[in-house]
Amino acid sequence: MAETKDVFGQEPHPVEDDLYKEPTRKRRKSDRDQRFRAFPSMEQSALKEYEKLESRTRRVLSNTYQKLIQSVFLDDSIPNGVKYLINRLLALIEKPTVDPIYIGLFGSTGAGKSSLINAIIQQAMFLPVSGESICTSCIVQVSSGCCAQYEAKIHLLSEQEWREELKNLTKLLHRTEELGREEADAWNRDEAVEEATWKLQMIYGNGAESKNYEELLRAKPKRKIPTSRVITLKAEEAEELSLKLDPYIRTQRRDWDGEAAEMHIWPLIKHVEVTLPKSDLIPEGVVLVDIPGTGDFNSKRDEMWKKTIDKCSVIWVISDIERVSGGRAHEDLLNESIKACQRGFCREVALVVTKTDKLHLPEYLREGKAGNHQFTSSVYKMNRTSEMTGNSSCRPQSTQAIQSQREAVLERNEMTKLQRTRILKEKLKRKLPADFKVLEASDLVYTVSAQEYWQQALLTEEETEIPKLREYIRKRLLDKKRRTVTKYVTEAFGLLLLTDSFNSTQNLPNEHLHMSVLRRFAEEKVELLEKAIAQCFACMEQPLQEGVRTARTSYRCILRACLVRSKGNQGFHQTLKAVCLKNGIYASRTLARIDLNEALTQPIYDQIDPVFGSIFRTGKPTSSALMPHIDAFKHYLQEKMTEIGIRSGWKYDSCKKNFLIQEISAILGGLEDHILRRKRRIYESLTASVQSDLKLCYEEAAQITGKKACERMKDAIRRGVDRQVAEGMFERAQERMQHQFQQLKTGIVEKVKSSIATMLALASSQGDGLHKELADVGSEYKEMEKLHRSLREVAENARLRKGMQEFLLRASPSKAGPPGHHWNSWGLVPMDEQ
Repeated sequence: MAETKDVFGQEPHPVEDDLYKEPTRKRRKSDRDQRFRAFPSMEQSALKEYEKLESRTRRVLSNTYQKLIQSVFLDDSIPNGVKYLINRLLALIEKPTVDPIYIGLFGSTGAGKSSLINAIIQQAMFLPVSGESICTSCIVQVSSGCCAQYEAKIHLLSEQEWREELKNLTKLLHRTEELGREEADAWNRDEAVEEATWKLQMIYGNGAESKNYEELLRAKPKRKIPTSRVITLKAEEAEELSLKLDPYIRTQRRDWDGEAAEMHIWPLIKHVEVTLPKSDLIPEGVVLVDIPGTGDFNSKRDEMWKKTIDKCSVIWVISDIERVSGGRAHEDLLNESIKACQRGFCREVALVVTKTDKLHLPEYLREGKAGNHQFTSSVYKMNRTSEMTGNSSCRPQSTQAIQSQREAVLERNEMTKLQRTRILKEKLKRKLPADFKVLEASDLVYTVSAQEYWQQALLTEEETEIPKLREYIRKRLLDKKRRTVTKYVTEAFGLLLLTDSFNSTQNLPNEHLHMSVLRRFAEEKVELLEKAIAQCFACMEQPLQEGVRTARTSYRCILRACLVRSKGNQGFHQTLKAVCLKNGIYASRTLARIDLNEALTQPIYDQIDPVFGSIFRTGKPTSSALMPHIDAFKHYLQEKMTEIGIRSGWKYDSCKKNFLIQEISAILGGLEDHILRRKRRIYESLTASVQSDLKLCYEEAAQITGKKACERMKDAIRRGVDRQVAEGMFERAQERMQHQFQQLKTGIVEKVKSSIATMLALASSQGDGLHKELADVGSEYKEMEKLHRSLREVAENARLRKGMQEFLLRASPSKAGPPGHHWNSWGLVPMDEQ
């Protein structure tokens, strides 16, 4: 028999090492209950049902695992089928309850990301709030758990990673000739020079910027660096941890004198993980990520910046009310978020407009009159009423002009939502498929005020929309829990079906013949699946060709826009050198991100984005969508299994039929994660190809020094790009992307073939050495069968609760509740159940 593989097409756990491994101990009931503290009572009921279902399933799997281990413990050789089964059981027992939901807060310095997280977790000033002298300097992840204390882990760059950055920083600061006063002033004002100087001074002290790489390697840092490269902080109270943490994740101004000792290592910090104990507001399983808006000069931190964005299933683009209407930074953030939908795991994007309480009333009223659109408080109230009741006919017959600051803020919030939702939808439609999930979202724009959440001088707590964001988080986790447990119980049921069938002694007539028919049918359908995937990927050919043609005609204009500055070369000399040192990319905490490779390939992405999104979407089947073809393949196989099962007499051995049907779902379900992981590599293959082709060009430009070095670097880049374009740079990028698609197709087909062959071999009683007498797991199978049936009951209970909640919401005369109570989509619940 072919070497047994698991359902993901990978080698299973080595049996010699892990076969007799003890499963991880399950969580205590008191700890499990603590996980639901952030949910209202009705949501808690649904979660507890799913948690109980999952816990009982794990117990059944654990009992089955222990019985099987005992039955083969003294055997010298274990059949491959039994190894497969034991490894699958162990993997499922130790499978995480729910993979974390990462919600990325993506915004520029000062946009209000930290303030928003502080409000959501109900901890004022917990994370540093950007101001005149400070800002958050790295990626910060905030989550809750069942730990007793507040805890922060500060992860530092490894020694090798810091040496790599140190080498680039010293190259950036190295001058081989004397400069005149004017050139020296331009050098000193260069953003990249200032950034590099500051970093070296923070680690090694004043004068470090004048030392070379070898001298700095021998120099002693101002503060001792832990060999573990991890600093752990703990505290009983949030305020205590905040005080300990602040110096590490705050970046002071360059002229700031009041530095703490911890500030000396901020250039070494890669990212920070903060864990809250048993939060009443943020459920366990949700990670809020404060993501700086431009990436980082350090390669590892910049790579982590991109990977963090890509692993977020939800991205909130954070922009304050004064910057949301324009500016390159805001547009860049939106574009990067939309790209995350294409290349990463992101399924939902929303715009969160912060600091909405900032409004100068006389100026606002004057602008309203000048624009000839004076809105009214009555219009606002009626719009809110019609929104809550779903009755769009509710419109005021008479109105009263805006008189107060509060009315103006609420009116502007409403108008901002309408305008920005329309603009964001138009932008998403240009880049994503028409039926992409995010386009159907009811809320694409939130208008929040963290300051008013604490003060409530103008707005109520509900009007700040902080509770609305918390409710969104809870619903997202509840929905994921439902889907994960359903999948988990179904997969466990399939394993118990297989286990029970191993002890079957029934020898059905003509079974070998029927299994041969099923094998031939599967082989035919795999061939059809391969052709369908090829046709699906062929949809990329035309937009790729059109994009390449556009890129060839527009690359000079794009390059000019990247290299020519409105203020000339002043302050740009070493920044451009930094771009070349990092192979076409420069990211700093203050300037907009520069990525020449991405800019040059943008015309191609503009053409392929809608088609690329269509290929990797889920939903209604189309000729260009990949997953519906795989789902159709699954249904064909399951139908054939049912048909053959009826003809062959499997009605007397339903375990076999049910196992095959369940196992095919597990095999093909595992493919989706594999495809999502490969998607990023495929999408980025265009920029990676261009970056590779221009590597020598960048290296040549980075070596240029002396008078007019900046212009000479630009000329070197232009010549290098011209030469590569003439030699087919964009065509090579197209070929490399198509090759990546071909590799994905081959990988899918090979994984399907291998897994189907293994599955059929395990199900066949004629398989050589697959079956032996095992412990009786009949009672575990019956228990698992009950749990599998109860999935429907749990789902029906959830639907009943939802219907009751919607009825209560419609029956309520207003959204206002009695003191001490709070409205959400689940109804009116006491505040102590929040």
